[in-house]
Amino acid sequence: MIPELVWGDICEEPVEVIVNAWNRNIIPWWLLLPQGVSGAIKKHAGFGPFQELARFGPMPLGSARLTTAGRLPHKGIIHVTGISMLWQASEFSIRESVKSAMQIVEEKKFGSVAFPVIGAGSGSFNTERALQIMLATLEDISTTATVRIVRYKK
Repeated sequence: MIPELVWGDICEEPVEVIVNAWNRNIIPWWLLLPQGVSGAIKKHAGFGPFQELARFGPMPLGSARLTTAGRLPHKGIIHVTGISMLWQASEFSIRESVKSAMQIVEEKKFGSVAFPVIGAGSGSFNTERALQIMLATLEDISTTATVRIVRYKK
């Protein structure tokens, strides 16, 4: 599967679900000031999805959880733990986050999903390297869903 690479705002993507690169869900969401993709999602979706996410408790690195989309027009938000407790992304966290998100896409039979470049923002991972890891991981996944990777245009 070859994803489509686009520039834009993930909140405006015409897909069924979007992916939010999140942390390990150990620090209460209301104590954090989400930045980048998470900040944009919180701004557009509202607090609801983040309150739902808090109910899952701590999440293993590279895992994913599905919540509603709040005020966004999507069917849901898949939150992936792309960064460690030290706010660092790694090849492992990026690869496993992609796999975990796609597992939810397949289980729930979503027809389309948009990913940010996981780990490239708050995770301080090199953007091009993170993109390469994501593309290589997606290449090995069999799906009928349309997959987009959204690069934020500043």
